[in-house]
Amino acid sequence: MSGKVWFITGASRGFGRLWAEAALGRGDRVAATARVLADVADLSETYGDAVLPIALDVTNARGVQSAVSWTYTHFGRLDIVLNNAGYMLVGAVEEAHEADLRAELDTNFLGTFRVIQAALPLLRRQRSGHIIGVSSVGGIVASPLTGLYNASKFAVEALHESLAQEVMGFGIKVTLLEPGVYATGFASMTSLRISSRIDAYDAIRDKVFAAGSDLAFGDPQATADAILAIVDAETPPLRLFVGSEGLRRVRAVYADRLATWEAWDAVSCAAQGEVHPHDIPS
Repeated sequence: MSGKVWFITGASRGFGRLWAEAALGRGDRVAATARVLADVADLSETYGDAVLPIALDVTNARGVQSAVSWTYTHFGRLDIVLNNAGYMLVGAVEEAHEADLRAELDTNFLGTFRVIQAALPLLRRQRSGHIIGVSSVGGIVASPLTGLYNASKFAVEALHESLAQEVMGFGIKVTLLEPGVYATGFASMTSLRISSRIDAYDAIRDKVFAAGSDLAFGDPQATADAILAIVDAETPPLRLFVGSEGLRRVRAVYADRLATWEAWDAVSCAAQGEVHPHDIPS
């Protein structure tokens, strides 16, 4: 079989499941991972040997290493590493416990990091491969009550931006997917974690939840062609907004950031101080 070989985390539902099925449906092979094996094992009934279901908790470093190695051994190569596993912690910064933040980062950021580190030696040996991280519009713009989730995705963004520059010479491509809001169940109580509550934040909570009820959720099925186009591109972008929300939202945010930096530029430059020639390395 000549199709691409994928390794996908969080393939039990939502985007991970949908993209796994899109890849399998066109003849690619997929290692579909989920914390509970039964949640991905049923894919074998439809796709047979083209799918390798694997039980994987991305917070388990040894398990990640084993799953990636097993995929490579089983299929004989590894073309696309798609880090999709993650969840959202909802709560104001003051409301969250440190343990909540550690757990969020352990899955969303460190889980991604572990998979990338396990895959890189294999991809370097091949001199090919495509590492894809699922970030979010929330990886660029933070919102009230999701600051801890935003922090995890900001970290994912920085990790991939640096990685892309490091591995370019090995023939390895890197892409960040930045979805807006979709009807994937990601915002359901099975995917969300809610921090403890402080009454002082009830007003902002009510405002945020009221605004959320007016959001236009995208159709997850419509994303499959975009993802396949990215993995087939000779020169894929480092970043891709998935859906129509991202660019429109970010235009306004970045315009405001640039205006603020410009307005305070004199103060910034004064903070540089006077540079003396002997301070400059030769």
